[in-house]
Amino acid sequence: MSESIELLSEAQEVSAAFEHLKAGERIAWLYEKYGSRVVLSSSFGLQAAVMLSLVKEHAPEMPIVWLDTGYLFPETYRYAEQLIDKLDLNVTVYQPQITPARQEALYGKLWEQGEKGHSKYGLINKVEPMARALKELQADVWVSGVRRSQSSTRKGRNFAEQQKKTLKVYPILDWADPQVSAYFYDKKLPKHPLEAEGYQTMGDWHSTNPVVEGQDAESSRFGGQKYECGLHLDSGNADFQI
Repeated sequence: MSESIELLSEAQEVSAAFEHLKAGERIAWLYEKYGSRVVLSSSFGLQAAVMLSLVKEHAPEMPIVWLDTGYLFPETYRYAEQLIDKLDLNVTVYQPQITPARQEALYGKLWEQGEKGHSKYGLINKVEPMARALKELQADVWVSGVRRSQSSTRKGRNFAEQQKKTLKVYPILDWADPQVSAYFYDKKLPKHPLEAEGYQTMGDWHSTNPVVEGQDAESSRFGGQKYECGLHLDSGNADFQI
């Protein structure tokens, strides 16, 4: 009598392996398995130093992609330079093909144009540059510092998921805020300067605000209309198969 064998998908295999590993071990395992197919993306936001430090320690040859929208806070640009210098990172910067000035001349302020404007903004400034980065670096495994505790849209995520043709992997998905804080302390990592001003999440200057009393982190992005920029959701755009 033959037994049916259910084969695990690639995402299921990674998720199963991660369940029994610590974050650093997950990153080392991932790079050993996939090698040059893996890239880490970073926004140099409030908690970006954690993944940058883990990758530097456990998979120093992994390429790091910085998506620079051109609309980041001045403090973010300075913070990025500080981390790059401190951790001795090899970072490749990817920017939109259309400059901020040209975008605003052609389309106006997309972030003020509701969901349709937000979607177009995300495609131009984040989705297309990331798709280009993956193509040019010949990578199809994308590592990110997404965590379940960051937002309601991330609570149900697995350690790995297939997004079109790219395998997306989240080595610190199960980390709670205290664990992040402890890592910063143990590794003596500098904090993003805007954290001290009440920011609990970080994105572009026009769509991120400090958290005020009675508000949560999710409502401090995009005027409370949404949290995700489109980079960690399926954009539905067939031109950018990431």
